[in-house]
Amino acid sequence: MMEIFFESKDVFQLKDIEKIAPKTKGITPMSVKEVLQSLVDDNMVDSERVGTSNYYWAFPSKALNSRKHKLEELQKQISETKQRKTSLQKAVEKAKVGRQDTKERSSLLKELGALREERTQLQAELEKYRECDPEVVEEMRKSNVVAKEAVSRWTDNVFAIKSWTKKKFSFDDSRINKAFGIPEDFDYMD
Repeated sequence: MMEIFFESKDVFQLKDIEKIAPKTKGITPMSVKEVLQSLVDDNMVDSERVGTSNYYWAFPSKALNSRKHKLEELQKQISETKQRKTSLQKAVEKAKVGRQDTKERSSLLKELGALREERTQLQAELEKYRECDPEVVEEMRKSNVVAKEAVSRWTDNVFAIKSWTKKKFSFDDSRINKAFGIPEDFDYMD
């Protein structure tokens, strides 16, 4: 379809293209509108609405200019990529300096590995003795106080329910304990 525009160097309406394309280029009449719209979407054919009509055109010079522009963009990307590659190669060479495989370097690397291993072992041992840390012990004491207060509160609640049940239903303690599953030795913590 682009050949129709390039050969005639003219402006067309949709109905004109629908007549010309099947005759000259063998494009099926049902797909002319779709093909033309895809060319417009790809910026290969220009279109403009004038009044109630849509006009379509494409000139060879525009296609040539768009190709040149695309080529310039690609060449710019190539040069940027080459510069980046060069700078990365320089960085790699700079990083290699001082990292030659010498006896001193290999012994230092072994020593570093051994020190890292020792550090890991010491951290594991420190974690074992964490329970003896004064801060951890103090935190445990505080949490124990909070837990004892909660136990006392729930014990109060149980005794309050037992008292209410005694008054309301006239049950004795053993019957209430059995009904609610309360142990006989249930009492406050010391």
